[in-house]
Order: sequence, then structure tokens, then C-alpha cells
Amino acid sequence: MSSAWTTTLRCLLAAGSGALLFFSYEPFGYWVLALVAMALFYAALAPWPNGARPSARLGAGLGMLQALACYLLLLPWIGEFVGPMPYLALAFFLSLYGLVTGTAGVWVARRPWGFAAFPLVYLAVEFARSSFPFGGFAWVRLAWGQINGPLANLAAYGGPALVTVAAVLAGASLAACVARRGKALVVAGLTALAPLVLGALAGLGVSAEGGATGTVRAAAVQGNVPRMGLDFNAQRRAVLQNHVDETERLAEEGPVDLVIWPENASDVNPFVDPEAGTLITRAARAVDAPLLVGTLTRDEVGARNTMVVINPDGSVGERHNKRFLQPFGEYMPMRDFFRNFSELVDLAGDFKPGDGPGVVRMGETIVGIATCYEVAEDPAYRMAVKNGAQLLATPTNNATFGFTDMTYQQLAMSRMRAIETDRAVVVAATSGVSAIVRADGTVEQQTEIFTPAHLTSTLPLKSGQTLAVRIGEWLEWLMVLGGVLVAIGASFATRREYAHNE
Repeated sequence: MSSAWTTTLRCLLAAGSGALLFFSYEPFGYWVLALVAMALFYAALAPWPNGARPSARLGAGLGMLQALACYLLLLPWIGEFVGPMPYLALAFFLSLYGLVTGTAGVWVARRPWGFAAFPLVYLAVEFARSSFPFGGFAWVRLAWGQINGPLANLAAYGGPALVTVAAVLAGASLAACVARRGKALVVAGLTALAPLVLGALAGLGVSAEGGATGTVRAAAVQGNVPRMGLDFNAQRRAVLQNHVDETERLAEEGPVDLVIWPENASDVNPFVDPEAGTLITRAARAVDAPLLVGTLTRDEVGARNTMVVINPDGSVGERHNKRFLQPFGEYMPMRDFFRNFSELVDLAGDFKPGDGPGVVRMGETIVGIATCYEVAEDPAYRMAVKNGAQLLATPTNNATFGFTDMTYQQLAMSRMRAIETDRAVVVAATSGVSAIVRADGTVEQQTEIFTPAHLTSTLPLKSGQTLAVRIGEWLEWLMVLGGVLVAIGASFATRREYAHNE
């Protein structure tokens, strides 16, 4: 086969890998396709039996192509908010990290043990993409696409990072089976099966009720918005009224212990607008339970995206100011610089991050909160559980993203956080999807998009900490360090080969 045909085939494998990877994410959720995708990607980077070895330059291109094919399919929902240009720019920027994945992948794949080491390299690049710059973009982590498969159970032991490594290991080992014979084939085959077996075994002992110290009757309210699109914020009072009305319908069905409203349920600040304050107090009084309200506040630091507890007597309880803000959305880094390229930067907010413990007390229950984008960030719920959270809540505002995949992708994150922390999660969205997620990651109930609705369930309260909560951060750092060292070592080994051949 000619060099041109070989290169073309490798490019097709890389692009196909990215496309298949997209279908592993929700709302499709075909988790096994991610393993096939990783097998195709590793095969594109690896030496072939005819002796053809891709160069580091070709590897870089293959890595970027694989990432771009995935992100162009995964992220169109961003265009609903700010138009196609920022969406395309973000997909392209994120795919640049693939240059490193592909380059290092080519070096590692030349080693006999490469299929077992490549997952650490992949994780190291994913970590960088999820962290830098401006806090990174953790939305595109490979692990989120594993929520419907056995590998998701590994989240309780090492968080999404361990799930990513397991998925890449299974895929790369599967690819390695093709080029091996005898004992090497057996080793690669067993390595491909090992993560799946461990994931299945990890799931055997998982129980949504296990280890509960009590129960709470919790509710999520989805008031809906008058119409879709960015301009829904101009109808703030109508959105608030919708949530009050739906809460009063909830009150007619019987008692609850606490109620979760979505992010931005009251974009009219109840602390400066007496009418908004009266409406919210009316809703809390109707259900006779503490109400967690998403609103916008301002203090001496600046604007805050706030979740605040309103008690039935109208008194104000604890609050959570969103700690992990979405760059280019809730705040604009380097605003003056980016304004030189587009006036769209002025659509971004100017919110300031909070510094609280990530929990609020609602009656006798300590609730951990990750507001919308925060659910993608590892520290959010881990910190909340360490600070005593017995139950978790993901209040979110998805109305500006219409009927896109965004809300389903985010729900998958809440499901994995439930497994990771061994806590039930109440997801409350302004326009959907709202959901009740059990501690084993299963969705007990969920709403339709753009319909007023509410959900209620008796959920377990838990106090223990999983391994992921206790040591997940350190385990991820160790695996990332391992990936960096593997890439460096493979690079030196490749250079020595070239020097020897010369």
C-alpha cells in the first residue's frame, strides 16, 4: 500500500473515531462506541504490520482531526447562545490539544507496552484541556460518555479521570489485539477485558439505598419559561411566577421536606424587589418547607449567581454563591483583548466567584450544590461531601440552549457525580430536563423539555465518603504525572531509534 493511501486510511480512522466518540455521549449514550473509537484512534497512531510508522507530525494531525470530528458534533448547542462563530472557534481551540495527544501517542504506540501506557497520556492531555486556560473546559471529558456502561462504576474509586483511563485502556488494548500473536495477544486481550470486568464487579455492591442514615422527601420544580432563547431573561418576572405556580401545585400533592428551584428561577433579586420577595415567600409557605431559590445578587465584591434558602416563615437561610463560573459566558476573561475580534464578548456576564463551602442547610438536611456548569468540575461536589453534604442538588438554567443536546449531556454528569460521591442528586432545570438521580446513577424520574413540571421522591441521606471523594484528586495527579513521564520517555526512546538508524 502506498504512503498516500496509508495516510488517507489513518485519517479516516481518526475522523471515524471522533464521530463514533460523539455517539457515546448523551442523548445517544452508546457507551461501547467510545471503546471502538479509542481502538480506531490507537490503530491510526500505531505502527502497522507492513512496517509503516506515522511520523510525529502526522500523529499531531491525526490527534487534532479526531478531536475536531468529535467536538464539531458535540458542541453545536453553544451556537444557540452566541451564534456559530464562537461554537466553531471553541471546537477548533479544544481540538488543538489533540496535537499533543497524537504526537505523544505516536511515540508511545511504537513501544510494545504502548497500548497500556497510552491511556495515561490521553488523560494527561484531557486534564490540561479541562484545566487551562481560564479553568479549562471539562465538558468534553471522555468519561461522561460512559454513564450507561459498567465503567461508570469506577467513578466511586477515582472519579471521571479513572473512568477515562479505563475506557481508553479497553479501546487501545482491543486495537493491540489485531497486531499480536501468541502470548502477546492473550495479554492484550486480557487488558482489554480487565476494565470492563472491574467496572462490572464495582457495580455489584452499589446500592442506591446502602449506607443511608435517614431519608428526606425532596422535590424539584421546573417552572418553564415563556419562550425559548436568550431573550427569556427579559421576562424574568414571568419565569418567577411560573415557578411559584408550579410550587403551589406541588403543595397540593402532600408534604415535602425541601424543594429545589433551578438556577435563575428568580432573576428578579428578591432582596431588592419586594414583589419578588413576596412571591417566593408565598411559595415557601405553600409547601411549608425550605425552598432553595436560584437568583442574582450583588455584594461588595460584585454580581453573584446565587442559590439561597428561603424558609416558610420568610426568613433567609444559607446561600451558595457559584464558585466555578463559565468563562466567556458568566464572565469574560481579557474582555478588552477579545473585543478586538468580536463584539459578542459583551454578551458575557461579569459575575464574581463565590468562596463558600458548597453546602447549605435546608431544615435538618445538609445539601451540596453544584450550580449548572459547576457539575463538570471535580472539586465542587467533592468539597460539598467533605463539608457534610447528605444530598446533592444541581440547579441549572438550560433555557437558552433550546432543544439541543446540552441538557442531556449535563444530566449525564450529575449521574456520574452521584456514583462518584454515593449521593442522590436532585436536578432542577428552568425548562428541563429536571431529574431525580439515585446514588447508583440511575434516573428515577425526569421531565420533558419546555414543560412546567415537578418531581418528588423520598431519597436516602448519606454521610460516608467514597475513595474518589477522599483521594480522587491525588489519584488523578498521579495518573497525569504518569502520562507526562510516559510521553517523555517514549520521546527519548524514539529519538534514540532515529539516531541509531542514522
